[in-house]
Amino acid sequence: MKVICDRGALMDAINSVAGVVPSRTPTPALSCVKLTARKVGGAGELTLSGTDAETSLHLTLTQVDVQKPGEAAVPADKLRAIISAEDNDPTLTLETEGDLMHIRGTNAHFRVFAYPAKDFPPMPDFAAAVSGGGPDPAKAVFSHQASALLELVQRTVFATARETSRYAINGVLLKRDGKKLEFVATDGRRLALSRSQLTGANAKGDAVACIVPTKALNIVQKLARDPDEQVRIAVGDSRIFFAFEPAGPGGGKDPDKAPAPRAVLSSVLVEGTFPPYEDVIPKDQDKRVLAGRDDLSSAVRKASVLTNEESRGVKLAFTAKDKRLKLSSRAPEMGESEISIDLQNYEGEDIEISFNPAFITDVLKVVTEQNVIVELKASNKPGLIRSATNDFVYVVMPVNLPG
Repeated sequence: MKVICDRGALMDAINSVAGVVPSRTPTPALSCVKLTARKVGGAGELTLSGTDAETSLHLTLTQVDVQKPGEAAVPADKLRAIISAEDNDPTLTLETEGDLMHIRGTNAHFRVFAYPAKDFPPMPDFAAAVSGGGPDPAKAVFSHQASALLELVQRTVFATARETSRYAINGVLLKRDGKKLEFVATDGRRLALSRSQLTGANAKGDAVACIVPTKALNIVQKLARDPDEQVRIAVGDSRIFFAFEPAGPGGGKDPDKAPAPRAVLSSVLVEGTFPPYEDVIPKDQDKRVLAGRDDLSSAVRKASVLTNEESRGVKLAFTAKDKRLKLSSRAPEMGESEISIDLQNYEGEDIEISFNPAFITDVLKVVTEQNVIVELKASNKPGLIRSATNDFVYVVMPVNLPG
C-alpha cells in the first residue's frame, strides 16, 4: 500500500476513529486502526476503521492519491501522535513494507510496526444489514438531515445516566413511528425529550424503539459536521447504524441515489426496558414563566458559585406582582448570594422552588430560542422547561435545601 494524504483531513479522520479504539485491550489488533487504500472509478479512497467490539466506525477520505492499493492495521495511538506531530506538512505519505508502515513528511520518516490486516476483527456490514442480510438484519431504515439529528442528540444526551446499575438509562431512547422521531434521556433526576419530523425519503420498516449508548451518540455529534448531509439510520434487534451520506443527485434525500457513505458508525444497543417516560412529564402545571434564556443562565451560574456538595442547590423565588425572579444560595463557612432578574412574563401565584443549578445550566445550553418557558406546580413537584413549539421538553426534580 502507498498513499499520499492531505494531512489535515487525515488528522480529522484519525481523531474520530481513535475515539472508538480502546486504550487498553488484551487483543493487540483491537488497539489498531485499519487502513484500506483502493481506487474507485479512477479516484483514490482511504478508509480508516476502528472498533472496540461494541462500537465500530468506518471513515472514508477522498483527499488522497492512491499509488498502490492495499491495507494494514496500525496502532491508533502511535499513528495519531505522528500525524499530530507533523503539523507543518500539507501532505503525508503512508507506505507499507512487510510488517512496517512508513510515514514520511518533508523532513521526517517514521517506521511503525503494523499488524496484518487479516488480524483485524471483522466489522459490521451496513449494506448487508440494510438489504436484510448479515447477522442482524435491519428491521427499520430511515433518513434524517444531519443538522436535525445533531439537534436531537444535543438536546438529550447530556441527561443520560453516567454510572448506574440501571443499564437502560445509560443511553438515549430512539423512538420512530412513521415520520415522527423522538429522542429521550433520563438519569432518574431529570428527563429530556426532543421531537422531530423525518426529512428523508424511502423510510421503510415498522415503528421501532431502541436504546442507543451514550458513547455512540457522542461520536454522532462529532461526525454530523455537514448540516446538509443525510444520515441513514438502520435499526436491527441488537445493533444500530448511522451512515453519513453526502448530498447526491437526489438532493441528498433519496438513499437509493446517494453516493457511498462518508462515514458509517455502528453500535450495539443497550439492553433493557426504558422507563415509562410519558408518566414523568407533568401535565397540570399552573404557573408559567417566560424568561430570557441568557439572563436566566447567567443568574443561575452566579448563584451556583456559593454552593457546595452539602447545599448543592439554588432557590428560585418567583413573584407575580413585579414579574421578578430572585435566586439565592448559601453554603456554611462560604457565604451566600442573591441575584435578581426581570421576567418576560409570569402567570400564577408566587412560588419558591430549589434546583440543582447544573441541571438548569445544562439545559439552557441546548435551548435554541432566545426565551425559555418554565412551568411549575409546587415547591415539591418537578419543574418543566420547554420550547414554544413543544418539540423539546425537559423535566427536572427539585431539591431540598438545609434550613
